[in-house]
Amino acid sequence: MGGTDRLREYRVKRDFGRTDEPRGSGASLGTEPRFVVQIHDASTLHFDFRLQAGDVLKSWSVPKGPSTDPGDKRLAVPTEDHPLEYEDFEGVIPEGEYGGGTVIVWDRGTYRPLSHDRHGRPVPFEEALERGHATFGLDGSKLHGEYTLTRFRGGKDDGEDEAWLLVKAGHARSGGHGTPDPRRARSVRSGRTLAQVAAGSREE
Repeated sequence: MGGTDRLREYRVKRDFGRTDEPRGSGASLGTEPRFVVQIHDASTLHFDFRLQAGDVLKSWSVPKGPSTDPGDKRLAVPTEDHPLEYEDFEGVIPEGEYGGGTVIVWDRGTYRPLSHDRHGRPVPFEEALERGHATFGLDGSKLHGEYTLTRFRGGKDDGEDEAWLLVKAGHARSGGHGTPDPRRARSVRSGRTLAQVAAGSREE
């Protein structure tokens, strides 16, 4: 399926005359697949976790954010595919627009697909997602190492809303603090907090 079709839901939800979010051209960002984690202060404060799959970013809303502690199992709810250019998006989506609120780029980098079948053969990333279990290694500014996304509810055939778990591989650490306070967290793109990005938008 082409990039235009895959971004149809994304584009239908947005008025690009009002929001600065990228419309999406399908331009590749390099040879290695990319990931980005954004903090989004909309109707609820949450993290958006996005992994490049072909010409789009597959996206999940992660209310508590990805954790560096393998003992934390984070709920991840799928959202619409986003354009590759969304990796760089930081700013304020206008009130009344879909997802209205402030966005910062908390982390970004590359990732390596690590899924294998029971015979040890590599499984393409999008196929692994279709099967409901994908393993990958992150190489970001903040997040590193192996993570898994596992679908535990819903799918195309049963009519339920999909829900996944995002978990870091390894042994759980007692008393760990695997995710930062999103209000105090700083962007890897600009070094600013949510409040500073919002204030800068009001001054423009």
